[in-house]
Amino acid sequence: MEHQQVRVRAHGIDQNVLVAGPADGPPVLMIHGNCSSADFWRPLLRHLPPHLRIVAPDLRGYGSTEAAPVDATRGLRDFADDVAALLDAPELFPTGAKPLVVAHSMGCGVAMQLLVDHPERVDALLLEAPLSPYGFGGTRDLDGTPTTADFAGTGAGTANLDFVARLAAKDREAEAPTSPRTVMRTAYVADPASLGPDEELLLDTVLSTVTGDDNYPGTSTASPNWPGVAPGDRGVLNTMAPNHFRIADDLVAVTPKPHITWVRGDRDAIVSDTSLFDLSYLGSLGFVPGWPGDEASPSQPMVGQTRAVFERYTAAGGSYREVVYADCGHSPHIERPAEFVAALLELVA
Repeated sequence: MEHQQVRVRAHGIDQNVLVAGPADGPPVLMIHGNCSSADFWRPLLRHLPPHLRIVAPDLRGYGSTEAAPVDATRGLRDFADDVAALLDAPELFPTGAKPLVVAHSMGCGVAMQLLVDHPERVDALLLEAPLSPYGFGGTRDLDGTPTTADFAGTGAGTANLDFVARLAAKDREAEAPTSPRTVMRTAYVADPASLGPDEELLLDTVLSTVTGDDNYPGTSTASPNWPGVAPGDRGVLNTMAPNHFRIADDLVAVTPKPHITWVRGDRDAIVSDTSLFDLSYLGSLGFVPGWPGDEASPSQPMVGQTRAVFERYTAAGGSYREVVYADCGHSPHIERPAEFVAALLELVA
């Protein structure tokens, strides 16, 4: 599909939006994840039929959208409010558009918040490798029971400082284990060969991330609990900390309840019940010193939590379908584009 970049002033900030397809085509809103941008969807566009209306914004602090500050105390609502404002932009959607919302990783949390706040504007959800409805890290059970009162070990304080520095420096090298390229090759996909000729484009999306206290990763506070840091109130990683983002009950209660298709890879290194980005799981492997043990700091059952919430959503009158791709990592739309498009078109139909 041919695409263009459109600048839109919405929700008080200048947003950059990737747009493709005819204005009157079936509307599809695409929300990218953390450390990427709308261009992360571009490899998928060549697999999509041209009659769809694709609208994919750069979230604040990513791509070419304004680097407005992120208030983490609102969870992912700053991002969701930005996206909601685009639904009424006439250069993007016809009046009253009710798009299929396709989202990836952190963007799935934005999509869930959008659904909770504007259920009448969402036709269906296609959630790709979504973070748990109880946030990222710091919870032990399928009902999101906290491990500590201050959610130590979550938020911006857990970010790898060398990775942040390399992001800020726009580092493109491939040798260091904390370089953005290496992280993309090892965590974003299960097989780096799946990046193919799009690798440089996709690395550009990672390197578009704005760093700092107001954006990525954000601020942190000291904690008496292991590993000594707790979420702050500003910046991206704190938006997903469980003290700021706990949307499970709101999601179950939302009316009306559009269908949810949940797709994930069985080798996802980021969102899983054994996530390599979960400090407690890394501690259990001996990679983070001082881990106090499974009773005090268990790893988060991210997939199990999501399934439990979607089962509650179904019991309350909604519906969902879980699709698992074998030998696939965190980005099925890149690693399994044909299957991903089939799931998307099923929802459009």
